[in-house]
Amino acid sequence: MGNLISTVLSFGIRDLIDITVIAFIIYQALRLIRGTRAWQMTFGVLALVVFYYTTRLLDLRAAQVFLETCFPYFIFSLVVVFQSEIRRALAKIGKAGIFSDVRGRNRESGLEDVVMACTTLSKEGIGALIVFEREIGLKNYIDSGTRLDARLNYDLMVTLFNPRSPLHDGAVVLHNDRILAAGCILPLTTDPYLSRELGTRHRAAIGITEETDAVCVVVSEETGKISTTQRGEVKLGLDDSQLLSFLKAFMEIEH
Repeated sequence: MGNLISTVLSFGIRDLIDITVIAFIIYQALRLIRGTRAWQMTFGVLALVVFYYTTRLLDLRAAQVFLETCFPYFIFSLVVVFQSEIRRALAKIGKAGIFSDVRGRNRESGLEDVVMACTTLSKEGIGALIVFEREIGLKNYIDSGTRLDARLNYDLMVTLFNPRSPLHDGAVVLHNDRILAAGCILPLTTDPYLSRELGTRHRAAIGITEETDAVCVVVSEETGKISTTQRGEVKLGLDDSQLLSFLKAFMEIEH
């Protein structure tokens, strides 16, 4: 009891700052992985930590030695499995800084044109892949296509995805109310559990949102359905109002 009282009395400002810094780092780490596959895996990791300390508490030496032996390989496997999330988190930190809460805002003008274009393409059975650049730059993917730097509008969007256009097969990259490039090549997702019904456009849309914080809109050439992807997750079969609400929400625009 005396040791506990002395410890409490010796607790000072430096200790409070130390605890606050650690709590802030943990909070920022949880924010980075929220909504990703790593979010679900976090609970599995916590369960393993609890299990490890339980083996120490109960003096289960065989289980303890087994866990200590496997731990380095477990850490390595986590790095391999979640390399996309790690790259995205590091890119976000490098872009805005871990102590920054600066949010990129896209102007609302042009979103209605995107929705109208997607609706038109959907009715005509024309495929499309549209990428919205956010905080993480997409220069590598923009350089793989044809630079345009044109004002975003309905007519140009529909024209770019016309089957007779040489740029219709690739992705169109947007930023705010500008069309940065067309005919861009995107990385395909390597998720082995993805439905085989999803074609190349959907896999590319999922792939780019696994690597970056981009938001994508996909129009299926086969079914005409409109889909969206963000953080590696896909939402299928959106109508025009749902698509507009999605874009406003994830492009952080005030309604």
